[in-house]
Amino acid sequence: MQNIIATLNSLWEKLSMYMYPLKMSTTDLVEIVIITFLFYYVLVWIKNTRAWMLLRGLLVILLFVGVAVVFEMNTIIWIAENTLSVALIALVIIFQPEMRKALENLGRKNFITALFPFELSRNDGRKFSDRTISEMVKACYEMGRVKTGALIVVENDIVLSEYEKTGIEVDGILTSQLLINIFEKNTPLHDGAVLVRGDRVVSATCYLPLTDSLSISKDLGTRHRAAVGISEASDSLTIVVSEETGKVSIAIGGELYRNVDAEFLKNKLAYVQKREQEASRFEMWKRRLKDAKKNRKKADK
Repeated sequence: MQNIIATLNSLWEKLSMYMYPLKMSTTDLVEIVIITFLFYYVLVWIKNTRAWMLLRGLLVILLFVGVAVVFEMNTIIWIAENTLSVALIALVIIFQPEMRKALENLGRKNFITALFPFELSRNDGRKFSDRTISEMVKACYEMGRVKTGALIVVENDIVLSEYEKTGIEVDGILTSQLLINIFEKNTPLHDGAVLVRGDRVVSATCYLPLTDSLSISKDLGTRHRAAVGISEASDSLTIVVSEETGKVSIAIGGELYRNVDAEFLKNKLAYVQKREQEASRFEMWKRRLKDAKKNRKKADK
């Protein structure tokens, strides 16, 4: 009995020694919250991408390795130890598209762009007018009536200069006649996408990334896949006019809205326009606050 009590006392002393340095401070609590948030974000990211199936495959491999450790299967353990570094590099290569998309999504968060003003948003408060919306809608449905294919990317907050450089510079005021002439069959600029920034067509024949999404219908062609692809890589709104059916579709936020009517298209364009107007108002108030602070400092002096 005394031996049992002595053993319990020694265990308690060891636990006390280990627990003593684990006194939590405010910094520790903040670290726990940050790590929890990051872990949750990673799990959500994995769940919403193809990485979820890959992760399940990795868990099966880890389970086999765990069984090998328990039963002391030395050959399997040796193989696992020597392929660990190669496996880590392979994971980075396999998950590269998903990792890039996750970092792009993280970079779009307002708190990041507020702290680090990268060249992701325009500073001139540029927005497109109601006339531009009417001209785009008019052009799309006139082209749809005669089954002229079209792909129009409306730039939002994220500047698409890397895709603009792949095309031919136009830099013209957006009108329905200009868009119809660009996408007219057998003309030099009809192949590829048109990039719209503000009230101007800045570039034509632009190359866009194709989506890897398996949810896209097999009867849709390259234009629709490119529209979804650019909407996944940016916050742009892309309009597609089908050459086969003449139907108008919209891609925004990785989602494709098929066979939309003119009113729906106008509402989506007005939503993007409203967001840009709100952003420009925010910048205006920031400038006013800065000017007010400067005036106060001058008055104090």
